[in-house]
Amino acid sequence: QVQVVESGGGLVQAGGSLRLSCEFSGPGFSDYAMGWFRQAPGKERTFVATIFWTAANTYYTDSVKGRFTISRDNAKNTAYLQMNNLIPEDTAVYYCAAVEVGHGVMEISDPRTYDYWGQGTQVTVSS
Repeated sequence: QVQVVESGGGLVQAGGSLRLSCEFSGPGFSDYAMGWFRQAPGKERTFVATIFWTAANTYYTDSVKGRFTISRDNAKNTAYLQMNNLIPEDTAVYYCAAVEVGHGVMEISDPRTYDYWGQGTQVTVSS
């Protein structure tokens, strides 16, 4: 049975950095694409980044390109989101999600694509 748990959120000043972790438990971690989404107060959950197998298969929403880096360590069953140069607009609850990779085209920016979700971790960026 698959379970994902996020950690690493906190309060940081604008320009600072945080690294979020997502621990995956269950079989077949390398067969799953791992995604990060975020949800600000009063807003819908939106796509941040996804990684499939390696850094050669990573995707980001435009607003975080050059600032955030998604990675994974398959030996540790863990995905990461390194967030640098944080701005107040990054403030949100961040969620880790997982979906098993198939042969068809996947809409990786749609949260409905993902089957397993963590509980969320709060990231607050002050100005």
